[in-house]
Order: sequence, then C-alpha cells, then structure tokens
Amino acid sequence: MRDPAATHKAMTAVKSENTTPEMALRRALWKRGMRYRVNDRKLPGKPDIVFSRAKIIVFCDGDYWHGHNWALRGYASLEEELARYGEYWQKKIRRNVERDTLNNQLLSEAGWLVIRFWGSEIKADVDKCADQVYAEYYTRTHSSL
Repeated sequence: MRDPAATHKAMTAVKSENTTPEMALRRALWKRGMRYRVNDRKLPGKPDIVFSRAKIIVFCDGDYWHGHNWALRGYASLEEELARYGEYWQKKIRRNVERDTLNNQLLSEAGWLVIRFWGSEIKADVDKCADQVYAEYYTRTHSSL
C-alpha cells in the first residue's frame, strides 16, 4: 500500500480547472470562432464551458474522478473497478457520479443543454468533440430563423 502522504501529494497536484483535455477542447472551439465563458460558479457544477446565448453547457470530465475509468481498464462495470479501491475513494467517486447526475438534471430543468465529454474522448478526437458542440450551437442559435 502506498504511503498516505505520497497519495495526498499526488492527489493535491490534480487540477480541477484548465486541464489538458479541457484546454484542447477550448482551443478547438475557439478555432471554430466560438466564444464562451469558463467555470461559471453561478451554475450548478461550475461548468467548464458555457455558451449563454445558446444555453449550452460543456463539461470535460476526468475518467477517473467521474467514474469512467472502468471502461478504459477493461472492467465490466464501475462497481467492479471500485471494488479495488479503498472505502474513501469509492465514496468520493460515487459521490462525484451522483453530483454529476443531479447537476445534469438541474441544468436541464433550467433549459440548458448539457454536453459531457470524457477526458479520454477529447484526447482521442478533439475535433469530433468540438464538431459536436458546434453542431448543437448552430442548431440552437439558428433554429428560429
């Protein structure tokens, strides 16, 4: 088992804003001429990218922190992955997943379109992710014309 001090040091170094996948997606969106706000603290979940005019919110979720790591590691489910973790990390990741679900619901009820990408999705094909956001933005801003 790893020394708790080493674990603490490693985990405190993990960024919650301006992560590599988030910055890559933001650059790809900017290149497409899309302008946005970042990390809006007034909205549930403090979304990574916000398009106010189109009422679109984009989250760039880390695979480990938001419960998708099991798929990358070849496990059958999140529960199978979490069985390998200590109680603290199980609770933390489950709570993150629950909070994501609640924030999606709150934002949707308020009329926002919520788009979530896994960090691994962005890393694999940032242009595909940016194109998806662009298509939704275009649809929402040009549908009444």
